[in-house]
Amino acid sequence: MSASLPITIRALTKHYNEKRAVEGITFDVHPGEVMGFLGPNGSGKTTVMRMLMGLIKISSGEAFINGIDVRLRDGTSRSSVGYLPGTLRLPHRSTVHELLHFCGSMRGNLDPVYLSQLIDRFNLDPSRKIGSLSKGTKQKVGVVQAFMHKPNVLILDEPTSGLDPIVQRDFEELLQETRNRGAAVLLSSHVMHEVETSAERVAILNKGSLLLVDSVHSLKDRMAHTLTFEFNSPVPIQDFQVIPGIQSVTSVNDSIVCTVVGAVAPALAVAAKLNAQDITAAAPSLEDIFISETGVQDVS
Repeated sequence: MSASLPITIRALTKHYNEKRAVEGITFDVHPGEVMGFLGPNGSGKTTVMRMLMGLIKISSGEAFINGIDVRLRDGTSRSSVGYLPGTLRLPHRSTVHELLHFCGSMRGNLDPVYLSQLIDRFNLDPSRKIGSLSKGTKQKVGVVQAFMHKPNVLILDEPTSGLDPIVQRDFEELLQETRNRGAAVLLSSHVMHEVETSAERVAILNKGSLLLVDSVHSLKDRMAHTLTFEFNSPVPIQDFQVIPGIQSVTSVNDSIVCTVVGAVAPALAVAAKLNAQDITAAAPSLEDIFISETGVQDVS
């Protein structure tokens, strides 16, 4: 077992009486990796994250944070974790300063300079009462508290919920910096672009079961690409129909449109031989992959 990895999950299962929440979940997250954690609402993502944080009891299976069993009740597995829950509840009477410094005192080894930089980066007023803040600003406070102690493991459940597009970009830059310093990140998000640009691999859950764990690149290679070739005059459609991996070919005036699964180089070679004047490629998105695997159309 790879218990020394930042996050190790083996056959993780949670039942509520006779109802199954999740069952048999197994994957790892490596140092310097962002793992996208995807699934429809109710698929079990939050349940897995709460078990990792020791907030709910594991029915069976096991999980480790930095080699420490999350079932230990002394909280040692959580000491180096930055956690942002999907439903953020903050003490309304505290100021931003009071809350962040309280969190810092609980964790220890807080770098006040880095905390100040994060406060400035997310344009927070430390003197404001939490209760007076908008939903988006409270979310920014949640982001800062998760990152401020430079954890080597981050568990983030819908971290950009309520953030405007500019702040979402700031968050993505912070996530990249955190990954570059070697942290492992488990990132659950309905913002597919966010996961697609940040994650090397994804784990997809549906109805409490793990459908797959794979790299975004490999998943895209297994999906159909659409290639459109423009010519100066009509070309034989048969030249494209015999290419390995071609799923369909249509001819429209002086254009050929192909759907390809796998390598696109053979189709490109044929098009070049026939003197194609222009090429347009449409690769599948992570949202396309999600819909294909889960059958769920609404990812919001």
